[in-house]
Amino acid sequence: MLDKIKLLIGQPIGVALKNGLSVSGVLCKADEDEICLMEYLFQARFIQKYYTYEQIQGIYIFPSSEKELLN
Repeated sequence: MLDKIKLLIGQPIGVALKNGLSVSGVLCKADEDEICLMEYLFQARFIQKYYTYEQIQGIYIFPSSEKELLN
């Protein structure tokens, strides 16, 4: 499973947590214990957060879009 997760490094993903919350961001790294996710906070601020696999219920790939829109 770790090999599949490592293929997603650099890609936007959604993460469902076991506590009922969900987060999204760009996967920065993954090892046997945890993943590192770059999340958007506000304005031009981002944060790297770490989640252990014990906290994670599921990892989901963002669907591709036919149109890319910028604000």
